[in-house]
Amino acid sequence: MAFIKLRRDFPLLIHMLGWGLLGFALLVYQPLSWEVSMPTLFWVKQGIYFSLLIGAFYLNSKVLVPRLLFRDRNSLYILSVLGTATLVILCLWGVERGFNLSELVHKAFHPDGGGRVKRYGWVQPSILTTLLILGTSTSVAVVQKWQDDAQLRQSLEQARIGSELLFLKAQINPHFFFNTLNNIYALTLIDVEAAREALHRLSRMMRYVLYETGSDTTTLSKEISFVQDYIQLMQLRLTDKVNVTLEQPKPLSDVPVAPMLLLPFVENAFKHGVSALLPSRIFIGIRQQGQQLEMEVRNTIFPEKNPSLEMGNGIGLANTRRRLDLLYPDRYQLSVIPETRDHEYLVHLSLNLS
Repeated sequence: MAFIKLRRDFPLLIHMLGWGLLGFALLVYQPLSWEVSMPTLFWVKQGIYFSLLIGAFYLNSKVLVPRLLFRDRNSLYILSVLGTATLVILCLWGVERGFNLSELVHKAFHPDGGGRVKRYGWVQPSILTTLLILGTSTSVAVVQKWQDDAQLRQSLEQARIGSELLFLKAQINPHFFFNTLNNIYALTLIDVEAAREALHRLSRMMRYVLYETGSDTTTLSKEISFVQDYIQLMQLRLTDKVNVTLEQPKPLSDVPVAPMLLLPFVENAFKHGVSALLPSRIFIGIRQQGQQLEMEVRNTIFPEKNPSLEMGNGIGLANTRRRLDLLYPDRYQLSVIPETRDHEYLVHLSLNLS
């Protein structure tokens, strides 16, 4: 809590430190270096000038810059800045006249009464100092707005990505359950016991979807177990003509991974790589080396099936591409070979989970 409070007060501390250093450097250090004792009214005038500079700084940064400069009213802004500087100088002139400081300062430097009184020697350095403060105020306000705009853009982008990920996840889940429920319905007409086992596996998978996909990440072991359940569920309705092979990383090192990221590749293989009449094979290999995860999925090609990642009803696969772009930008490689020498459709995913 103390750290949070310090972070909130940090800009205020910076302003106080900056004004302290600036006030000492511009208004105190130089007079102290003079080998004379300045009159009390001189220090009063310096305090008034310091207060005027602070007022001009925040008037410019909090009012003139936001209301004029940031709204492209440049001419009016320049006139307002010049008017502010003029007002500061007029106030100083009134203080000089009211306190008769020219005479007092002259006596401090010339106790014998010699020399000629310089009544306007303070004007030029005061104008330069005032314009310097106003220029600094403008720069600070512009930089602050740039930082605020950049932070706002980042927040909006994060919100957009979060909303898009939720939308993509919502598309993947119903798509998967639509296919699975159709498979179980077909299985009830053939084997009631197998359908009961399928419902048990489906309930376990639903728990995974309900409780694991609510967060941004899950563990790699849970994701692989989910894929394994899906494969076993699909195998309940397959014939002996289909050969399914699953290779898992051994040993497995648990690392965070986006939930339901691997399933669409497996689902695509079952959708396009299974035939009721012809021999078919599906190979799913998951390998891990440190934070590097690789997944290879191969399935037999049948002329009547379209294995494309982007065409047909491959909603889950198309969304997985988009999820990879959002969650792992520049940290993944996805290659697709439509037909290998073994007449297989090959998908290879290399993902850096660090």
